[in-house]
Amino acid sequence: MSSHYLFLMIAVLFETIGTSALEASQQFTRPWPSALVIVAYAIAFYMLSMTLRVMPVGIVYALWSGFGIIFIALIGFVVFKQRLDLPAILGLALIIIGIVVINVFSKSTTH
Repeated sequence: MSSHYLFLMIAVLFETIGTSALEASQQFTRPWPSALVIVAYAIAFYMLSMTLRVMPVGIVYALWSGFGIIFIALIGFVVFKQRLDLPAILGLALIIIGIVVINVFSKSTTH
């Protein structure tokens, strides 16, 4: 795996942690989850900036947000007991298809 994809996956990981902590912070009323939001997003954006050294911003953002949406939906389902209806599941499937299309067929990404 190329280093820029590793940086992107780390960015997605920390964005997912930050977003999960945002839910757990209860609108920034709980100090530890609130602090985690700030630290996790700082790491996520730094790693995202490292990815932008070699990949176009539109592609990076599409992959970052797409993976983030999928992971947050899974965390919401497993951790926060949030249920998904059929249209939500179909929409998530389309996001996954979009990520695959970008990575497999696009000449805009660096392989």
